[in-house]
Amino acid sequence: MKRLVCALMLAASWAASAYPGMQQQQVMPASSVELIRQLPEPYPIELVAFTDANGKSADFSQFRGKVVMVNMWATWCPPCVREIPALERLKAKLSPDDFAFLPISIDAGGKAEVDAFLKAQNMAEFGSFFDAPQNLRQVFPLDTIPATFILNREGQLVAFVRSYVDWDDPKAEALLQGLIAAPVSSAAVKTAK
Repeated sequence: MKRLVCALMLAASWAASAYPGMQQQQVMPASSVELIRQLPEPYPIELVAFTDANGKSADFSQFRGKVVMVNMWATWCPPCVREIPALERLKAKLSPDDFAFLPISIDAGGKAEVDAFLKAQNMAEFGSFFDAPQNLRQVFPLDTIPATFILNREGQLVAFVRSYVDWDDPKAEALLQGLIAAPVSSAAVKTAK
């Protein structure tokens, strides 16, 4: 039993510092967008499958050539649901040629549970992806949601936040526009075509 407890504590401590800059912040910033941590260097992530709205397998390689904003959420998470309208407004401001927004639900009931919830909340048009078994836990710590992970055009992690963010703040759009404007390696352009 002691070994199990130690192993769980070790796993929890690893998840809390899996990427550079994941240490807890001591001072609360003026804007929630300032909670977004940009990594000093892009961090490669493993391709892990999740499911699209049609039940087909998907992974991040399908979106190479675009900046990808992955928002991990669940219906039972009030801050997650509170972010949805602002996330949709932010998505509408960015070109789908350069940007992909991937909300991924970790609800155990998958698509059926999420669709029923969204319909009851008059948000049926919100398109989500699904990861009921939480396979993405292999690359993203999911002990805190909402959690948003931003990938560059090469599919590497460049920024993240594990908290509610006011995505209507102009600083959020400016951050993403800056990542979209960043130079693209020739390998990413070839993969996207």
